[in-house]
Amino acid sequence: MNNLKKNREFQIIYNSGRKSFGYYSLIFFKKNEENLKRCGFVVSKKTGNAVCRNRLKRLFREYYRKFENQLKDGYDIIFVAKRTAGEKVKTLKYQDMEKDLMKVMKSSKLFKSQES
Repeated sequence: MNNLKKNREFQIIYNSGRKSFGYYSLIFFKKNEENLKRCGFVVSKKTGNAVCRNRLKRLFREYYRKFENQLKDGYDIIFVAKRTAGEKVKTLKYQDMEKDLMKVMKSSKLFKSQES
């Protein structure tokens, strides 16, 4: 897993990339020149306390780990948690997050099987 770390990298994707919305999350994505899959995870303080933010980041990371090999190469993806995810974090199951992210990723055409 290659992570986006620098603020500059995030700003480039926010400003010139595309985005797609779900109920719990939104993703920003942009094609990169290195032909690498890179990802970043963002959960703002408005979403909830530290426990809530860490749980949401863990859910995003688990989703990415599980489906990394099915994603197209050469994209930078930023996963951003929405406030609705923070409000429901106590009852939010991984399956709910996965279902939401699958819908978002398919609408963005980031899976390899959709190349044809």
